[in-house]
Amino acid sequence: MLDAIPVIAIDGPSASGKGTVAQFVAERLGFHYLDSGALYRIVAWATHKKNIDWSNATAVAECAKTLVIRFSNNQVFLNNQDVTADIRTEKMGKGASEVAVHAPLRAALHDLQHSFHKFPGLVADGRDMGTVVFPNAQLKIFLTASAEVRAKRRYDQLVGKNESANYEKILLDLQERDARDKSRTSAPLIMADDAILLEADNLTIPQEIDLILKKYQGKMCK
Repeated sequence: MLDAIPVIAIDGPSASGKGTVAQFVAERLGFHYLDSGALYRIVAWATHKKNIDWSNATAVAECAKTLVIRFSNNQVFLNNQDVTADIRTEKMGKGASEVAVHAPLRAALHDLQHSFHKFPGLVADGRDMGTVVFPNAQLKIFLTASAEVRAKRRYDQLVGKNESANYEKILLDLQERDARDKSRTSAPLIMADDAILLEADNLTIPQEIDLILKKYQGKMCK
């Protein structure tokens, strides 16, 4: 029974660090990992390649249904092509936020997301993991930080990769993305009623991981 396979849902805004934290938590527990944001980045990249406008809900959803997506060893494959670097750009991050507002696309990806729910367990990160995709998750975390802190982290990441970066532009993009994610009619970014709020402005990644693992162990010991 799927209900017996535990799920840890980690939601939060862009650049909150939820992907990094979720991946480490999954590794520590030996669980599967779902990077739901990568799915929307893949759709944004694939539709961009086909000159499909990101505002065209029907065309975006239809395109998504044809994609064969696979995750392996921290790499992302689309139709057996490694697109890991292609989808991790700022442009595809913006595109992911734009296509994610479409209800038909979210419906098209629903079964794919649930296919990751396998023994011995799953750690899933995104915007609606705890509210829509896995509402019965054993543990729900809402990981957030101020827009300024998140922008500084993203800026440092880009500089660390020797990529050009402008802090003010990154901050503005994050604020616009936050507004879009929170205001969309389909699965908006909100904290689940039974989620635990984790504000990470003054926490390190290892501290966040340890806190989540302790919360999970506490839940499972009850």
